[in-house]
Amino acid sequence: MNISSRIITWTRTDSRASVEGMSTRDTRTGVGFAVLSMTMVQLGLAASVGLFDRVGPEGAAWLRLACAGLIVLVLFRPRPSSFDRRSFLAAVGLGIATGGVTLLFMAAVARLPLGTASALEFLGPLAVAVLRSRGRLVWPALAFGGVLLLTQPWHGSVDGVGVLFALGAGACWAAYILLTQHVGDSVTGLQGMGVSLPVAALVATVVAGPSTIPVMTWQLVAIGFGLALLLPVVPFTLEYLALRRLDAGVFGTLMSLEPAIALLIGWLLLNQSPGLLATAGIAAVVGAGIGAERTAHPRQPTPAVATPGEPFVNQPCA
Repeated sequence: MNISSRIITWTRTDSRASVEGMSTRDTRTGVGFAVLSMTMVQLGLAASVGLFDRVGPEGAAWLRLACAGLIVLVLFRPRPSSFDRRSFLAAVGLGIATGGVTLLFMAAVARLPLGTASALEFLGPLAVAVLRSRGRLVWPALAFGGVLLLTQPWHGSVDGVGVLFALGAGACWAAYILLTQHVGDSVTGLQGMGVSLPVAALVATVVAGPSTIPVMTWQLVAIGFGLALLLPVVPFTLEYLALRRLDAGVFGTLMSLEPAIALLIGWLLLNQSPGLLATAGIAAVVGAGIGAERTAHPRQPTPAVATPGEPFVNQPCA
């Protein structure tokens, strides 16, 4: 994906993840898992930037998705019996959205600072949250002001193509959220991810495989598997552990902090020092995300029926 996105993440919780009866220690642990997950996502993205000179942004996205797809096929082994026609098509659509958000965001990061690209991409899930925020227009207005501060069109110095890539990644992320909810409602366990990530790998192979595969080395393959663990495999696990301890609203609010974490990682690891206006713009987008999430109508998902002996696990975001 944060698939980011990426890919950066937005998930829902089942009834057992309610904070009722949860101890303060459980809540703090859940917050720690969520923050660590977001941090690992941004670290994975920052590490991917180091591959741009060798395989390009599309090649870096392909390498991570291809390795992640192989890992989940081995770990989750999706079964045809877990799907009906609609849920399988939704899982395939989820994979296409995952591939889109990853490829587009990597292309954006090649042209924009990590924090700026992350904030622009976050407009996708923000739009979904705004639609559920009881019609309050203050949040999109705040986000729009943040985008103006980030891009500063009056200077004409921002990379317009990079902005379009980031916004395209945001649109894919919004589609990802909606498809994730459908797959999570109708498929038990991690079967949905067992289909979506391999499909994302196929999408990336069509786009970037012809130019990347010929230059692959065993060293790059090893790096790819390491990046796949850093993003998305380990963050997925941390998100699941966080959702077992946090209410969905709390978790969504925490996820709104991801552009700020991206800003920090970009500054520390990529020497991307944002100006005062850009920092204020990211803060405005984060604030809009928190506000929209906190005022959103709670969603009542249709619970999937778990098979005997198999726990219900939510479909996480890439």
